Amino acid sequence: MRVMTTMPQNDLNLVADAVRDIEARGYDGVTTLENRHNPFLPLAVAATSSQRLQLATGIAIAFARSPMTLANIGWDLQGASHGRFVLGIGSQVKGHNERRFSVPWSPPAPRLREYVQALRAIWRNWKTGEELAFEGEHYRFTLMTPNFTPEPIAAPAPPVTIAAVGPAMMKVAGEVCDGARLHAFCTRKYLEEVVVPRLEAALAKAGRPRQSFEISGGGFIATGADDEAVAKMLEWVRMRVGFYGSTRAYWPVFEQHGLEDLGQKLNHMSKTGQWAEMTAEVPDDVARLFAAVGRHDQIAEAIAERFGGISDAISDSASSELAGTLPPEVIQDIQRIPCPFQGFAGA
Repeated sequence: MRVMTTMPQNDLNLVADAVRDIEARGYDGVTTLENRHNPFLPLAVAATSSQRLQLATGIAIAFARSPMTLANIGWDLQGASHGRFVLGIGSQVKGHNERRFSVPWSPPAPRLREYVQALRAIWRNWKTGEELAFEGEHYRFTLMTPNFTPEPIAAPAPPVTIAAVGPAMMKVAGEVCDGARLHAFCTRKYLEEVVVPRLEAALAKAGRPRQSFEISGGGFIATGADDEAVAKMLEWVRMRVGFYGSTRAYWPVFEQHGLEDLGQKLNHMSKTGQWAEMTAEVPDDVARLFAAVGRHDQIAEAIAERFGGISDAISDSASSELAGTLPPEVIQDIQRIPCPFQGFAGA
């Protein structure tokens, strides 16, 4: 199992030293998020400040950018990192697309499928000289002259993974992408009974092997050096469960555990502005459904039980503001947990 973490995004001057420390401690890679800051700029610094770390967006918002723009960024990061970049993208929700980014909204799953196909068509043109003749319902790319064609890179085109929450996105992930980035608002039961069957069905339909498809995430990690640190992180998880659980789109996870009433209550509280009070409504046993919990000397076993056999990569940090805390020996213990993923097909 691969162990990922986050790095600072609020100040690019902090990235180089942070990445060198993360690499020295034995992490497999770093991911950036598109919340308050751009997800690509820190990875550019990381690409030239590290030697072996995988560099990934987890995730960048797709529809706010043309596939051509994202293809160019991905190509440059893949070249600078000598093949260590993984592009993770997601659709975001309608409100953010229309009101935060001022881009039109349409059914996201078919559009994201086409987005991934367009990226691959552009990269094939740059890699092999194949004519750029992509024409879809949402995107059309038919012009590429030598003046605008990037220089060749030795590495293959970046793998593309997508955020997959609902069944339509899981189908897209399994059929046309290199991996699925699961939301942290998942339980082991939901992974086993809903997520894995859907992804396996999509992979089988496309005739693609599970060994070259990476499943990352699917829950939180609540750990620390002592019980007090663990309790603090579990409280943070409880807060996130309350926040996400107030949104109807995530209620299928609650339904697996008969927690529909909790979802309804959290939703009502969000509409009446009771954000600070929502955390207390999440019982301890419910918060623990969403996380691997334990001190550093316990967490590898907890991760194996919570994620083993399903997730190929986990992160000990769900925010660029929460630095990873795992000691090197614990990272090594987690890395020894077997997982189905063996490597991306193009690598």
